[in-house]
Amino acid sequence: MNEYKTREQKRKFYDSGKWKQLREEVKKRDNYECQECKRQGLVFIDTYEYSESAKRKKIKLVVDHIKELEDHPELALEIDNLETLCVKCHNIKHDRWFEGKKNKWQHDERW
Repeated sequence: MNEYKTREQKRKFYDSGKWKQLREEVKKRDNYECQECKRQGLVFIDTYEYSESAKRKKIKLVVDHIKELEDHPELALEIDNLETLCVKCHNIKHDRWFEGKKNKWQHDERW
């Protein structure tokens, strides 16, 4: 059984052709919509914007493992363990969300 504990092991998995093909199948199945936003009654779809600086499409949607890859490697390529999420929902799920830059003037008197 494969293990996905180290950064290198995960990178190898996410760069694999099987993962890339399955990721596209999941996005198509989910209608290119964030499933967490959908559960909250919102709609977030992929805009297919292009980033000139990165020379690629801007990443708006990701395919996420519902049961985490490193905890359940046997479910790595199980389509029922995958869902499409927007970058914001994905970051919130993994506690990577942070508040933007604080406005140091927000409590000052306005003229």
